[in-house]
Amino acid sequence: MTASKNKQTTTTDHSIGSRIAELRLAKGLSQAALGQAIGVSFQQVQKYERGLNRVGAARLQSIAGLLNVPVSTLLPAQAGGVREEDTNLSLLRAPEALELIQVFSSITDEQLRYDVLSIVKSAARLQPR
Repeated sequence: MTASKNKQTTTTDHSIGSRIAELRLAKGLSQAALGQAIGVSFQQVQKYERGLNRVGAARLQSIAGLLNVPVSTLLPAQAGGVREEDTNLSLLRAPEALELIQVFSSITDEQLRYDVLSIVKSAARLQPR
């Protein structure tokens, strides 16, 4: 294999980048904040998230630690299998879901959080199937 082929990114790199972006957004981190925490520029984070640059193993471990997830969460599922995290992360793709999580997490009163959750669950049950 030539040196240029070794440096080309793959669908795995794109998948890892997408997972990093989803989890970063779910945590409410900017690309600049993530980059600063792992020692790279926000432009480099953009390249990782778009799958334009590969994420090295040590950096991947740093990102997973910062996002409070196991490294395996950032890796694509094995062929034929769907992980529970995959379905959970796909729920976060809707911009409204991220906004709901961010606003919900700002509620400090535990009973109020429970009440809001009950309202959302009730609304979901009222939806026509």
